[in-house]
Amino acid sequence: MIRSIPSRPVRRRLAGVAAGLLVVTVAGVPTGVQAAPDEVAADQAATVEGVTAQLAVDEIASSDNLRLIANLPKQAPFDTTAAFGTDIAFQGPFAYVGNYEGFTIYNIANPAAPKIMSTVHCPGSQNDISVHGNLLFLSTDSSRSDDSCASTSQSAREKESWEGIKVFDVSNPVKPRYVKSVETACGSHTHTLVPGKDKKTVYLYVSSYSPSASFPDCQPPHDSISIVKVPVKSPTDAAVVATPNLFPDGGYRNTSGCHDITVFPEKDLAAGACMGDGILLDISDREAPRVVHEVRDTVNFAFWHSATFNNAGTKVVFTDELGGGSGATCNETVGPNRGADAIYDIVDGELVFRSYFKIPRANANTENCVAHNGSLIPVPGRDVMVQAWYQGGISVWEFTDSANPREIGYWERGPLSDTQLILGGSWSAYYYNGHIYSSDIQKGFDVIEIDQASIPGAKTHHYTRLNVQTQPSY
Repeated sequence: MIRSIPSRPVRRRLAGVAAGLLVVTVAGVPTGVQAAPDEVAADQAATVEGVTAQLAVDEIASSDNLRLIANLPKQAPFDTTAAFGTDIAFQGPFAYVGNYEGFTIYNIANPAAPKIMSTVHCPGSQNDISVHGNLLFLSTDSSRSDDSCASTSQSAREKESWEGIKVFDVSNPVKPRYVKSVETACGSHTHTLVPGKDKKTVYLYVSSYSPSASFPDCQPPHDSISIVKVPVKSPTDAAVVATPNLFPDGGYRNTSGCHDITVFPEKDLAAGACMGDGILLDISDREAPRVVHEVRDTVNFAFWHSATFNNAGTKVVFTDELGGGSGATCNETVGPNRGADAIYDIVDGELVFRSYFKIPRANANTENCVAHNGSLIPVPGRDVMVQAWYQGGISVWEFTDSANPREIGYWERGPLSDTQLILGGSWSAYYYNGHIYSSDIQKGFDVIEIDQASIPGAKTHHYTRLNVQTQPSY
């Protein structure tokens, strides 16, 4: 059932968290933190001041311009603590939300009262998700006994084990139908939907990593991506058509793969977050993407995780998922430049570093917190995005001035526990037609209302479909 959300205050306490959640061990944090960036000018009234007071378990805090209006907890069979909520795609009045156990289709025609249309149980982390017309694509990045939704976990050392892409027909959102699977090397940690120029085809750029000489289908060096071609009218003909080598020189870390790729089809551009490297690609030939520039940050970036273009295609925001998402990195020990965003301008076809951005709040050491998935908010003439920070919550921030990013809104829950680190928080936070939608690892599906006066003009753009890693222009 949907929890009714009380009207604001800015900070309030909710019921205690359920016991027995998954506990993770936090790895050591790198040292050598740089000094904090310059403070934002005092006349920027919309900027949110840093908050250092830590919240109690399940307490909610927010800026005045963000308010939770709905929460739909995870439903069976996704109501276990190991069933992590993951990524989100949108089309029409529906949100498609991945989970380690499958995916859920929500009707969000009334954002304050989302309704579940269907839940598909199909285990296989992370179940990264995208949608195009009647087709839904799901990534499987855990070695399975076969490609069915009844599969069980099986070692990647066994040749017959399966990982890759699953294709569903969602023309009936109440009853999705599994129609095709495509095995890909090293599985599919994430994938990016790329529209073909003939409008009859879509491509999936499949990112995966962590090869091993003991894995028959995931041999090192794994410095490529898999490209799956899907004829829209005959999806059962989907197949891998290319595995381009993005790092013929071996890359910074003798590349073990890319984590995520974001494409800007209108501009024939893509940006890849590839472990130790950030790359800019020319995708004018969809089946042969070409790296045109590559950057590294060996001081402050540990794990290049994802990328976001600005609307003009002149900037890229890369994220550093320091600690792999399981660490408490939003604290004074780690500082403002690690586990953060890095903003690059594109100058004459090359990526030029400008600044870092990190949420200006110190979280408890029992909260996993680091830069994660976000999307642009379509504000004309400004570069504004909303972003998930796991248990650091949701941040709305602006990078119109690449060298001086600033936060203009936030919303967060307190920790799941005040005695131990439990993996949770917002995996993805995206803006879609007037509201922010968040997939929380443990708490389910959140809908955040944003005061449009703080970002005037955003509601003037209406999306009919949004796969965040397939950036449209507005």
